[in-house]
Amino acid sequence: MKKFTQKGLVIIPARGGSKRIKNKNIKNFLGDPLIAYTIKQAKQLKMADRVIVDTDSPQIAKVARRYGAEVPFLRPANLAQDNSLVINSVIYILQRLKKEENYIPDYIIILQTTSPLREMKDIESCWKLFKDTDATTVLTVCETHPRSYRLTRENNLILLNGSEKYSTNVQAWNKRYILNGCFVYFVETAALLREKVIITRKTKAVVCDKWRSVDLDNPEDWVIAELLYRERKSVTKKIKSI
Repeated sequence: MKKFTQKGLVIIPARGGSKRIKNKNIKNFLGDPLIAYTIKQAKQLKMADRVIVDTDSPQIAKVARRYGAEVPFLRPANLAQDNSLVINSVIYILQRLKKEENYIPDYIIILQTTSPLREMKDIESCWKLFKDTDATTVLTVCETHPRSYRLTRENNLILLNGSEKYSTNVQAWNKRYILNGCFVYFVETAALLREKVIITRKTKAVVCDKWRSVDLDNPEDWVIAELLYRERKSVTKKIKSI
Protein backbone atom coordinates (compact mmCIF):
# COMPACT_ATOMS: atom_id res chain seq x y z
CA MET A 1 0.00 0.00 0.00
CA LYS A 2 1.30 3.45 -0.90
CA LYS A 3 1.99 5.97 1.85
CA PHE A 4 1.10 9.57 1.09
CA THR A 5 2.29 12.62 3.01
CA GLN A 6 -0.95 14.49 2.34
CA LYS A 7 -4.31 14.13 0.69
CA GLY A 8 -5.00 14.73 -2.97
CA LEU A 9 -6.22 17.59 -5.08
CA VAL A 10 -9.46 17.29 -7.03
CA ILE A 11 -9.36 19.14 -10.34
CA ILE A 12 -12.64 19.63 -12.22
CA PRO A 13 -11.99 20.81 -15.80
CA ALA A 14 -14.78 23.13 -16.97
CA ARG A 15 -13.79 25.11 -20.03
CA GLY A 16 -16.28 27.70 -21.27
CA GLY A 17 -17.36 28.08 -24.86
CA SER A 18 -18.90 24.65 -25.43
CA LYS A 19 -20.40 24.64 -28.91
CA ARG A 20 -22.64 21.58 -29.26
CA ILE A 21 -24.35 22.19 -25.90
CA LYS A 22 -24.28 25.91 -25.10
CA ASN A 23 -23.02 26.76 -21.59
CA LYS A 24 -22.88 23.02 -20.91
CA ASN A 25 -21.06 23.13 -17.58
CA ILE A 26 -23.61 25.45 -15.97
CA LYS A 27 -26.69 24.38 -17.92
CA ASN A 28 -29.58 23.21 -15.74
CA PHE A 29 -29.49 19.44 -15.36
CA LEU A 30 -32.61 18.31 -13.52
CA GLY A 31 -32.62 21.24 -11.12
CA ASP A 32 -28.96 22.14 -10.64
CA PRO A 33 -26.15 23.37 -12.87
CA LEU A 34 -24.37 20.36 -14.33
CA ILE A 35 -21.10 21.25 -12.61
CA ALA A 36 -22.80 21.21 -9.21
CA TYR A 37 -23.16 17.42 -9.28
CA THR A 38 -19.42 16.92 -9.62
CA ILE A 39 -18.53 19.57 -7.03
CA LYS A 40 -20.92 18.07 -4.45
CA GLN A 41 -19.46 14.62 -5.07
CA ALA A 42 -15.86 15.88 -4.87
CA LYS A 43 -16.45 17.62 -1.55
CA GLN A 44 -17.46 14.30 0.01
CA LEU A 45 -14.14 12.61 -0.78
CA LYS A 46 -12.08 11.78 2.29
CA MET A 47 -8.96 11.19 0.21
CA ALA A 48 -8.97 14.79 -1.07
CA ASP A 49 -8.32 18.02 0.81
CA ARG A 50 -9.00 20.54 -1.96
CA VAL A 51 -11.47 20.87 -4.82
CA ILE A 52 -10.46 23.24 -7.61
CA VAL A 53 -12.48 24.03 -10.70
CA ASP A 54 -10.26 24.73 -13.69
CA THR A 55 -12.05 27.17 -15.97
CA ASP A 56 -11.44 30.13 -18.22
CA SER A 57 -14.99 31.44 -17.67
CA PRO A 58 -15.86 34.00 -14.95
CA GLN A 59 -19.47 32.82 -15.17
CA ILE A 60 -18.53 29.18 -14.51
CA ALA A 61 -16.17 30.32 -11.74
CA LYS A 62 -19.02 32.19 -10.03
CA VAL A 63 -21.28 29.11 -10.09
CA ALA A 64 -18.43 26.84 -8.93
CA ARG A 65 -17.68 29.04 -5.92
CA ARG A 66 -21.38 29.13 -5.04
CA TYR A 67 -21.31 25.35 -4.68
CA GLY A 68 -18.17 25.35 -2.56
CA ALA A 69 -15.30 24.79 -4.99
CA GLU A 70 -12.14 26.86 -5.19
CA VAL A 71 -11.31 28.83 -8.30
CA PRO A 72 -8.02 30.46 -7.29
CA PHE A 73 -7.37 31.71 -10.81
CA LEU A 74 -8.77 31.42 -14.32
CA ARG A 75 -7.27 29.24 -17.02
CA PRO A 76 -5.30 31.36 -19.55
CA ALA A 77 -6.92 31.78 -22.96
CA ASN A 78 -4.12 29.88 -24.71
CA LEU A 79 -5.04 26.79 -22.66
CA ALA A 80 -8.77 27.13 -23.31
CA GLN A 81 -8.99 26.53 -27.05
CA ASP A 82 -10.97 23.75 -28.73
CA ASN A 83 -7.76 21.79 -29.27
CA SER A 84 -6.27 22.47 -25.83
CA LEU A 85 -5.15 19.46 -23.80
CA VAL A 86 -6.23 18.92 -20.19
CA ILE A 87 -2.69 17.84 -19.27
CA ASN A 88 -1.35 21.31 -20.05
CA SER A 89 -3.94 22.95 -17.82
CA VAL A 90 -3.20 20.50 -15.00
CA ILE A 91 0.52 21.25 -15.20
CA TYR A 92 -0.26 24.98 -15.20
CA ILE A 93 -2.36 24.60 -12.04
CA LEU A 94 0.31 22.57 -10.27
CA GLN A 95 3.02 25.08 -11.16
CA ARG A 96 1.00 28.04 -9.89
CA LEU A 97 -0.05 26.31 -6.68
CA LYS A 98 3.56 25.38 -5.95
CA LYS A 99 4.84 28.88 -6.69
CA GLU A 100 2.11 30.86 -4.95
CA GLU A 101 1.16 28.57 -2.05
CA ASN A 102 3.97 26.00 -1.84
CA TYR A 103 1.21 23.41 -2.25
CA ILE A 104 2.22 20.12 -3.90
CA PRO A 105 -0.38 17.35 -3.74
CA ASP A 106 0.82 13.75 -3.74
CA TYR A 107 -1.82 12.86 -6.30
CA ILE A 108 -4.52 14.44 -8.42
CA ILE A 109 -8.11 13.32 -8.87
CA ILE A 110 -9.64 14.54 -12.12
CA LEU A 111 -13.44 14.42 -12.25
CA GLN A 112 -15.25 15.34 -15.44
CA THR A 113 -18.42 17.41 -15.23
CA THR A 114 -19.85 15.53 -18.21
CA SER A 115 -20.39 12.28 -16.28
CA PRO A 116 -23.49 12.91 -14.12
CA LEU A 117 -24.13 9.17 -13.73
CA ARG A 118 -20.81 8.64 -11.96
CA GLU A 119 -21.31 7.16 -8.48
CA MET A 120 -19.20 7.29 -5.34
CA LYS A 121 -18.47 3.57 -5.73
CA ASP A 122 -16.63 4.35 -9.00
CA ILE A 123 -14.32 6.78 -7.22
CA GLU A 124 -13.82 4.45 -4.27
CA SER A 125 -12.93 1.52 -6.57
CA CYS A 126 -10.35 3.69 -8.32
CA TRP A 127 -8.93 4.86 -5.01
CA LYS A 128 -8.51 1.29 -3.72
CA LEU A 129 -6.71 0.18 -6.90
CA PHE A 130 -4.57 3.32 -6.87
CA LYS A 131 -3.36 3.03 -3.28
CA ASP A 132 -3.01 -0.77 -3.20
CA THR A 133 -1.01 -1.27 -6.41
CA ASP A 134 1.98 0.19 -8.23
CA ALA A 135 -0.28 2.10 -10.64
CA THR A 136 0.62 5.74 -11.16
CA THR A 137 -2.68 6.31 -12.97
CA VAL A 138 -6.04 4.66 -12.40
CA LEU A 139 -8.97 5.56 -14.62
CA THR A 140 -12.42 4.30 -15.56
CA VAL A 141 -13.52 2.52 -18.71
CA CYS A 142 -16.58 0.72 -20.01
CA GLU A 143 -16.92 -2.25 -22.31
CA THR A 144 -17.63 -1.61 -25.98
CA HIS A 145 -18.28 -3.77 -29.02
CA PRO A 146 -15.17 -5.89 -29.73
CA ARG A 147 -15.16 -5.18 -33.47
CA SER A 148 -14.07 -1.70 -34.56
CA TYR A 149 -14.62 -0.08 -37.95
CA ARG A 150 -13.90 3.27 -39.56
CA LEU A 151 -15.29 5.02 -42.61
CA THR A 152 -12.96 6.58 -45.15
CA ARG A 153 -13.73 9.85 -46.92
CA GLU A 154 -15.02 7.72 -49.80
CA ASN A 155 -17.41 6.02 -47.35
CA ASN A 156 -15.53 2.73 -47.51
CA LEU A 157 -15.95 0.58 -44.40
CA ILE A 158 -12.70 -0.75 -42.94
CA LEU A 159 -12.41 -3.28 -40.13
CA LEU A 160 -9.69 -2.09 -37.76
CA ASN A 161 -9.14 -5.28 -35.82
CA GLY A 162 -9.45 -8.97 -36.58
CA SER A 163 -10.99 -10.43 -39.70
CA GLU A 164 -14.44 -10.97 -41.14
CA LYS A 165 -13.52 -14.66 -41.11
CA TYR A 166 -13.84 -14.58 -37.33
CA SER A 167 -17.03 -15.71 -35.67
CA THR A 168 -19.92 -13.26 -35.70
CA ASN A 169 -20.59 -14.29 -32.11
CA VAL A 170 -19.50 -11.35 -29.96
CA GLN A 171 -18.47 -13.69 -27.15
CA ALA A 172 -15.83 -15.25 -29.41
CA TRP A 173 -13.91 -11.95 -29.62
CA ASN A 174 -11.63 -10.50 -26.99
CA LYS A 175 -13.35 -7.82 -24.94
CA ARG A 176 -12.65 -4.20 -25.82
CA TYR A 177 -12.92 -1.09 -23.68
CA ILE A 178 -13.15 2.66 -24.16
CA LEU A 179 -12.58 5.57 -21.81
CA ASN A 180 -16.04 6.39 -20.51
CA GLY A 181 -15.78 10.09 -20.55
CA CYS A 182 -13.60 9.35 -18.04
CA PHE A 183 -15.61 9.22 -14.86
CA VAL A 184 -12.46 9.35 -12.74
CA TYR A 185 -8.68 9.71 -13.00
CA PHE A 186 -6.28 9.23 -10.09
CA VAL A 187 -2.75 10.27 -11.04
CA GLU A 188 0.46 10.51 -9.02
CA THR A 189 1.70 14.06 -9.27
CA ALA A 190 5.34 13.07 -9.70
CA ALA A 191 4.55 10.67 -12.54
CA LEU A 192 2.33 13.21 -14.30
CA LEU A 193 5.00 15.91 -14.19
CA ARG A 194 7.74 13.49 -15.21
CA GLU A 195 5.88 11.92 -18.16
CA LYS A 196 3.80 14.99 -19.11
CA VAL A 197 0.72 12.78 -19.63
CA ILE A 198 -2.30 11.77 -17.58
CA ILE A 199 -2.38 8.17 -18.81
CA THR A 200 1.06 7.26 -17.50
CA ARG A 201 3.08 4.13 -18.26
CA LYS A 202 1.70 2.34 -15.20
CA THR A 203 -2.02 2.78 -15.80
CA LYS A 204 -4.74 0.48 -14.51
CA ALA A 205 -8.48 0.63 -15.12
CA VAL A 206 -11.75 0.13 -13.30
CA VAL A 207 -14.61 -1.14 -15.46
CA CYS A 208 -17.88 0.75 -15.00
CA ASP A 209 -21.43 -0.01 -16.08
CA LYS A 210 -21.92 0.69 -19.77
CA TRP A 211 -25.35 2.27 -19.26
CA ARG A 212 -23.96 4.80 -16.79
CA SER A 213 -21.09 5.77 -19.10
CA VAL A 214 -22.96 8.53 -20.91
CA ASP A 215 -20.59 11.37 -21.81
CA LEU A 216 -22.40 14.66 -22.42
CA ASP A 217 -20.97 15.65 -25.77
CA ASN A 218 -24.09 16.54 -27.77
CA PRO A 219 -27.82 17.24 -27.18
CA GLU A 220 -28.70 13.58 -27.70
CA ASP A 221 -26.34 12.57 -24.86
CA TRP A 222 -27.90 15.21 -22.61
CA VAL A 223 -31.46 13.95 -23.13
CA ILE A 224 -30.44 10.33 -22.59
CA ALA A 225 -28.48 11.23 -19.44
CA GLU A 226 -31.46 13.05 -17.92
CA LEU A 227 -33.74 10.07 -18.61
CA LEU A 228 -31.25 7.62 -17.13
CA TYR A 229 -30.52 9.81 -14.11
CA ARG A 230 -34.23 10.11 -13.27
CA GLU A 231 -34.74 6.36 -13.58
CA ARG A 232 -31.33 5.17 -12.35
CA LYS A 233 -32.69 3.20 -9.37
CA SER A 234 -35.30 1.53 -11.54
CA VAL A 235 -32.76 0.76 -14.29
CA THR A 236 -30.34 -0.77 -11.76
CA LYS A 237 -33.11 -2.92 -10.29
CA LYS A 238 -34.29 -4.15 -13.70
CA ILE A 239 -30.78 -5.02 -14.86
CA LYS A 240 -30.17 -7.08 -11.72
CA SER A 241 -33.47 -8.91 -12.19
CA ILE A 242 -32.60 -10.16 -15.69
